[in-house]
Amino acid sequence: MNKFKTWIGAMRLRTLPLSLSGIIVGSALAGSLGHWDSMIFLAAMSTTVLFQILSNLANDLGDSQKGTDNEHRVGPARAVQSGGISILEMKRGVVVFVVLSCLSASGLIYLSLPNLTNNLLILYAGLAILSILAAMLYTLGKSAYGYSGLGDIMVFLFFGFVSVLGVFSLYGLTFEWLTILPAITIGSWSAAVLNLNNMRDVSNDEASGKRTMVVKMGYNRSKYYHVTLIFVGLFAWLILVSIFIFITYSLSPLLALLPALIIPGHLKKLLSVNHPSALDGELKKVALLTFFSSILFSLALLIV
Repeated sequence: MNKFKTWIGAMRLRTLPLSLSGIIVGSALAGSLGHWDSMIFLAAMSTTVLFQILSNLANDLGDSQKGTDNEHRVGPARAVQSGGISILEMKRGVVVFVVLSCLSASGLIYLSLPNLTNNLLILYAGLAILSILAAMLYTLGKSAYGYSGLGDIMVFLFFGFVSVLGVFSLYGLTFEWLTILPAITIGSWSAAVLNLNNMRDVSNDEASGKRTMVVKMGYNRSKYYHVTLIFVGLFAWLILVSIFIFITYSLSPLLALLPALIIPGHLKKLLSVNHPSALDGELKKVALLTFFSSILFSLALLIV
């Protein structure tokens, strides 16, 4: 039972809502245009969950191997670091979730075959492979991109654009420029979550040779970088909501702005905090901001 709980902890299930936000919004936009398939939606959700768990396990393994997870780390203890799961066991776990991710992604592509051209089929097969590699190589390997400050842009692209635009086309729709707006929002706010994580861990990351954006910019400058990410996401979200109010003649899209009411308090806390460890609780706020904004926007589309 203790081993089971350790594995559940290593999967970091609290990170899943953030990773699902793009799938929810992209699917809702497709549904609003009359294209909906429950099986594609469920397969997309399953695939995203497996990608995220794979990323979490690989991150646990990679940071432990590189010595970044140590007694000086501020956040929750990791599974390998704490000794709850051995390196060999974690490697096996990573392999299992690579296989599960491949199977789920293959199933998703199979379900979407009637909606895909040959070129799109090749594109999605490539995206599936890239997603698995991106999940693993954040901290694993000698050239782990998370150790060279590229984590933010990868999160922005995969959580935002790949997620929203990718699932939208799986329903048989061609590119719509409107999908760029939620992709920017979800990508920016997801990058903001990572930035908070890196701000919290800045001292230990720097000492361990992990050159995140925060380490490169410095703790104080990263605060203003974070504010920029939040406002870029909010600006795109406001435009999206305004457009849907205009085209639907309904105020229901305003529901999607309710979670944004936490932003002033969040930014006030961020700018006033001097000790990085005090930022731990702010990660959850931004993750939930992203998730509930996506949920309420999707509900608003159902109402109209």
